[in-house]
Amino acid sequence: MAQQVREVMTRDPVGVAPQTPLVEVARRMRDENIGDVLVIEDDHLRGVVTDRDLVVRGLAEGADISSKPVQEVCSTETVTVSPDDDVDRAIQLMRERAIRRLPVVEEDRPVGVISLGDLAVERDPHSALGDISAADPNQRGTCRRSAVSDSRSPTWRAGFLTTPARRFFAGTPPRPPRRGYRCGTASSRPR
Repeated sequence: MAQQVREVMTRDPVGVAPQTPLVEVARRMRDENIGDVLVIEDDHLRGVVTDRDLVVRGLAEGADISSKPVQEVCSTETVTVSPDDDVDRAIQLMRERAIRRLPVVEEDRPVGVISLGDLAVERDPHSALGDISAADPNQRGTCRRSAVSDSRSPTWRAGFLTTPARRFFAGTPPRPPRRGYRCGTASSRPR
């Protein structure tokens, strides 16, 4: 099990300048298959924008996404961790602040991102969240019956942690797997 953030984080985070139009940020997220982008100015972290920020603070407000700059919708008060921090510190911050991703910063320069999915794959790869996070992005959203994952509930529901995720963050061992859904291709769905 990894002990330091640097062992789990995703390196080389995607970053954009504060003046980048929202439509370009959305395209970067689509092209890179990611849900967040760091806002970087002069090699220093200035904020984080997520796919949800684009929708809630941009589209829902009726913004012209071709001209509105990302700095107007990004979160500027970011919580960060160092690559040398313990993974437990990242988990604690995520739990306390109810966030799913943390920028990893070294000497005020972004060097990576650690996400809830990264931690799930590292700590409990056979959990529902671990299965989803490790799946090929093009296979997410299609499911088949399997004896591997837990079918009691999805890990995230309406923004609240469900039982498997609470156990993960509480450090309690997960229940043994039972018959449930596991991500796969559309052709592997039960008939």
